Amino acid sequence: MLGIRSPDPMLSMVAAIGLGASVGTALIVDMTVAIASGGRRTLRDIVADGPSVSELSPGRSGLALISGGGVDPDIASEVIDRLASRWPAVVIRVDAPGWRFPIVPVTPLYPGRLVPAPAPLPGVWQPLVSGQKPPGPGPVLPRLRPGVLRRLLNGSLPRRSGWIEAWRPVWEMPWA
Repeated sequence: MLGIRSPDPMLSMVAAIGLGASVGTALIVDMTVAIASGGRRTLRDIVADGPSVSELSPGRSGLALISGGGVDPDIASEVIDRLASRWPAVVIRVDAPGWRFPIVPVTPLYPGRLVPAPAPLPGVWQPLVSGQKPPGPGPVLPRLRPGVLRRLLNGSLPRRSGWIEAWRPVWEMPWA
């Protein structure tokens, strides 16, 4: 189980998808979303009612997404642990520090003067233009091509993507 956090909300969502897709089958829990998504059960509902058999493990390969629904993280932790024990991989999208599981910081590398200050801790770096160097340790992703981004945002995964493959080593890194 890994958390994803980024100062850029769009990058944090796409990063969660990329990290999950890099292992093939994963559950993404979006703790940044406080509302229900399209009539589906949220993590808040699962905490209140208990998980169904179909929610406890994947019924197929690919990604599944559950909105947090505004549930308190401390209250949801037991259910998240239970889900994580049955899913091959779990990615939690968060927007604040203080979680008890490892968080992967994902930082966009803006061009010019918008380069972030040097980072002492490792992170994942997403360049927006070619030739940018990260200000700290950690993997630098390839540029996210518009076609791949469009497919990810439309809910489909590309058959092959160097950007998604670049996420695979992130699972093995020591995150604080």
